[in-house]
Amino acid sequence: MLNKDDYLEQNSEREPLYLQKISRAAHVRLLNARMISGALQGRLLKMFCQMIQPQNILEIGTFVGYSTLCLAEGAGRGTAIHTIEIDDELEDLIRENFNSAPFDTQNIVLHIGDALNIIKNNLQNIAFDLVFIDGDKRQYLQYYQAVLPLVRTGGFILADNTLWNGKIFENIKSNDFQTQEIIKFNDFIANDIRIEKVILPVRDGLTVIRKK
Repeated sequence: MLNKDDYLEQNSEREPLYLQKISRAAHVRLLNARMISGALQGRLLKMFCQMIQPQNILEIGTFVGYSTLCLAEGAGRGTAIHTIEIDDELEDLIRENFNSAPFDTQNIVLHIGDALNIIKNNLQNIAFDLVFIDGDKRQYLQYYQAVLPLVRTGGFILADNTLWNGKIFENIKSNDFQTQEIIKFNDFIANDIRIEKVILPVRDGLTVIRKK
């Protein structure tokens, strides 16, 4: 019997073959391959880009580049995409995956290092139309506060994993800092009058934020 996620994937746009290969390879080579956005969310990221038609995109948390390519696929060649990954050991794999895409990825700029430092020192002069936050959950609120001034009026921020495997509904352990910070982020977003916001129960929760 199909579960909900399987049903949604079967009845949505199909995952392209090149992304299927990237996902399969990651599951073979990496222990934490479940961090990949996945087919359903990847198609949603693509569609968001097709709707918003951004000129500048920022992604925090490249991982293997799966979500980056979904953003690029929807945005098209004229869009500049800055993506930040803290794990330098993933750089070769990321570039390999970018090169495997069936479209030009020269518009993607990969930054390796701490996201907050890179945003502060390298990206202050860019007005972003779309930001996708999928980095260290313990720094979500810091990411948000760093990027909101860089997002144009009417621009969007997407924050992944905001339902956090349902842990936000449970009794939180004192040493579960990731869950604590996701809750802090969600509470802050809920009360921030500078934005409009809605949490979509897609995969592990995707918060859609529009800057007023």
